[in-house]
Amino acid sequence: MCLFRYDDDPEPEERVPAGPLYVPARPGAAQVVVRLFRTPLGARTAVGFTTAERLAATLGPEQPWIRLSETALRAMAGPLGAPLLTVDPTLTAPSATRTAAGPVGTPVVAAPGTSARTVRKGVAP
Repeated sequence: MCLFRYDDDPEPEERVPAGPLYVPARPGAAQVVVRLFRTPLGARTAVGFTTAERLAATLGPEQPWIRLSETALRAMAGPLGAPLLTVDPTLTAPSATRTAAGPVGTPVVAAPGTSARTVRKGVAP
C-alpha cells in the first residue's frame, strides 16, 4: 500500500468507471458484434479505448468501432465468458492463424481435398 494517498489515484484493483469507450467491433449478419480478445495469459477480455486515435494506433485505422459505456460493455461481454475489461492496451500480437505460406495479411486457403494443417506445413496435396 502506498504511504501517500491521492484523491484521483485509485488502488490498482478498484474498478473505476472509464467513461464512454471506443470498442472494436465487426459487422455481423444483422447487427454489429463486439470483438473479444485474449490477455497474454489466455483469459478472454473485452477491450475499450479512451480515444479513437489510440484504437487506430493499436489495431489499425481500418478497424471499425462503436461507442459504449463501460457498464454496457461489461454487461455484453460477461455472459460471453469475458469478465475482464482492458482499457487502452498498447501491445497486440499478430493473428495466430498467420503462416509463413504468404506475406502478412494474405489468407491461406486450402486446396479442395486437403486440410489447413497440410497447407500450413507446406506439404504438397
